[in-house]
Amino acid sequence: MASFNRVILMGNLTRDPELRYNPNGTPVANFSIAVNRKYKQGDELKEEVSYFDIVVFGKQAENCGQYLGKGRSVLIEGKLQQRRWEQEGQKRYKVEIVADNITFMPGRQPGQDDAGTGSAPDEGDIPF
Repeated sequence: MASFNRVILMGNLTRDPELRYNPNGTPVANFSIAVNRKYKQGDELKEEVSYFDIVVFGKQAENCGQYLGKGRSVLIEGKLQQRRWEQEGQKRYKVEIVADNITFMPGRQPGQDDAGTGSAPDEGDIPF
């Protein structure tokens, strides 16, 4: 039986990406995004926020580390992956999204205030 594992999310970074390099030198960036969902319950408009951990490798990881910051909007395409480990005798696991493609979305940039002013790089400065 075939399986399918594909995720597409658009949201805002909840923190700046953490860029590191694994032992073989591959760049790895980790960050989280918040995805908002608005819905109506009776006559009331409600909003629900979900948070997702993202991991990305290679050149895209370096670009994320250089150009992304808290509050920035992104479109993430990737797959769900579960990591398992043991910590202090307890089994732990975490589900995260391994991104294949990250698209930087226009909109509020890191360093901008609510009026939309600030000193963030232009969209044209991003090398992809």
